Amino acid sequence: MIATLETELVRHLHHLAVNIGSRPVGSRANRAAGDYIASVFREAGLAVEQLPFDCPDWTHTKTVLELDGERLTAGANAWSLPCDVTAPTISVCTLAELEAADLSGKIAVLYGELAQAPLTPTNWTLYTVERDQKINALLEAKQPAAVIMVNQRPVGLERLIEDKDLTIPSATVPAPVGLRLLDRAGAPVHLRLDTHREDSRSFHVIGRKAGAKPERIVLCAHFDSKIETPAAWDNASGVAALLALAGLLGRQSLPLGLELVAFADEEYLGNDDREYMRCCGDQMGTILTAINFDGVGYRLGATSIMIAAHSEPFQRLVDSKVNHYPGVTWVEPWPQSNHSTFAWRGVPSLAVSSTPWSPLYHTPEDTIDWVSGEKLAEAVSLVMDIVTALQDKPLDWIRPAAE
Repeated sequence: MIATLETELVRHLHHLAVNIGSRPVGSRANRAAGDYIASVFREAGLAVEQLPFDCPDWTHTKTVLELDGERLTAGANAWSLPCDVTAPTISVCTLAELEAADLSGKIAVLYGELAQAPLTPTNWTLYTVERDQKINALLEAKQPAAVIMVNQRPVGLERLIEDKDLTIPSATVPAPVGLRLLDRAGAPVHLRLDTHREDSRSFHVIGRKAGAKPERIVLCAHFDSKIETPAAWDNASGVAALLALAGLLGRQSLPLGLELVAFADEEYLGNDDREYMRCCGDQMGTILTAINFDGVGYRLGATSIMIAAHSEPFQRLVDSKVNHYPGVTWVEPWPQSNHSTFAWRGVPSLAVSSTPWSPLYHTPEDTIDWVSGEKLAEAVSLVMDIVTALQDKPLDWIRPAAE
């Protein structure tokens, strides 16, 4: 059974990450992934609903960054406006320096504490970081000719601005290019970004199976990706686990209902939370638990699990199941994925992932070579055990006692 499960998981993984490839929200590939998920849900006997939403589609054909006539490595940031500008650079490391800097007519090179992680977008609905919102506001107020972010990660080129509402063209460069720009601070550079943005649509996919009871278990994963990455680990792996569970659970007769949710927009715009709540927000009180898969099966890591908004008996039950899997380890709660849609609204939630996180996530190097079918099968088997053990549990047993 495990060998068959592993084969199925790898088949789903290969189709999403290789046959389809990069799947950013609004793209044709994103919709193709959604269609594939819907077809697998139907084959498993689930009733399928699609939740459509409007969003932009963004394409990028060329990035040119030149210093002293030399072409340097750079990548346009997601949703960036196009530009073709030559201007002197100004290097900015801290928030205080950004507040004091005159950026008008210059290309701002942001590094250090200003570029330690992707900036949360201006109007993102999931969660915000106050420091990031200050940076966004200062850039808009000071209106540089363009912005270049210096990525400090040793591998890949994760883009550090992903804001459809930012009116300033922007790109990201790897650390060695950042050093070159700092060494020649003030020198004119040429930045050309050939990008295009147009109106588009995408959709989340929900597969449902009614049970004898009104309560249900939600299993979820996001199928979108960052730009220009096959996104095998983040998160074709999680979708493969979701699809395998559809096949395992879809035709079983279970007391509890099942709802399998494939989100189309976790990475960029946050439509997953907004659209799901519009459709299903009034049904949160009937969810026994939500289990999210995000970044599962990293070959150089262990399978991880976290829990939030839960009762102590639920914690003990899950712990008793985890104890049967020596390769699975507990981690502290983290918010950056779809389980937060449920946990922040009081639904007991689990997230299955990997520890440590792959340093290749959000980069073109996130390929299927880094995902283990065996570890994926381990995660699916664990969740099967948990789902089975919850079938006779009432809502007040699994939810924390009211204070």
